Amino acid sequence: MKHPHPFAAALVLAGVLVLQACGGGGGGGGDTADAAAAGPAQDAGDDSNAGANNGAEVGNDNDAGTGTGTGTGTASGTVPAAMTCGLPDFQAEALRLVNARRAAGASCGGRSFPAAPALRWQAQLAQAAYGHSLDMATQNYFSHTSLDGRSLSDRVGAAGYVWSGVGENIAAGYGSVQAVVDGWMESSGHCANLMNRNYTEMALACARDNGSVYRIYWTQVLARPR
Repeated sequence: MKHPHPFAAALVLAGVLVLQACGGGGGGGGDTADAAAAGPAQDAGDDSNAGANNGAEVGNDNDAGTGTGTGTGTASGTVPAAMTCGLPDFQAEALRLVNARRAAGASCGGRSFPAAPALRWQAQLAQAAYGHSLDMATQNYFSHTSLDGRSLSDRVGAAGYVWSGVGENIAAGYGSVQAVVDGWMESSGHCANLMNRNYTEMALACARDNGSVYRIYWTQVLARPR
């Protein structure tokens, strides 16, 4: 997706449920968002756009059903530096912030979510998340669907994770883990993805490319193993 405007501190959020939050259904269902770099604008998921022109583009995508892949989805270890955009304590901070939000419960666009169990980190999901962030950064686009047509479920399956449910939030332009989590929580579709108690595992990754429109691109993948 081409962005005709230069980077101007515009922020972009997206998630695959579909807000550019992604989750639910049997396929990728990702949507594409363009951000005019004149200021933050929100794009709310489920394949519908709700532009508020207030500073952030948002999206989510959800897949529910049976995932393909060859791995077993075991939790693991520390995040390689390349996946963190050089931010300190990246994995611990991501888990702390997300799980604090889940523990507190939330209202997502007027829909109440009770407290949800803590998520654990999952290395294969981290690979899928970083691969998508890096692809968006280096190829200068912002969407749940990769330029080669791959969906969230395709990327997660290729990482070897076997899932019974999977969702994705994406964002761009945010400079810290705190800022991107706060942004997602202010968007109903991303918030619902993050608060979904059916998910038990997650990963977050970011990638930088100073030649791209938004320079820094974030992907969060949430899932439940089969």
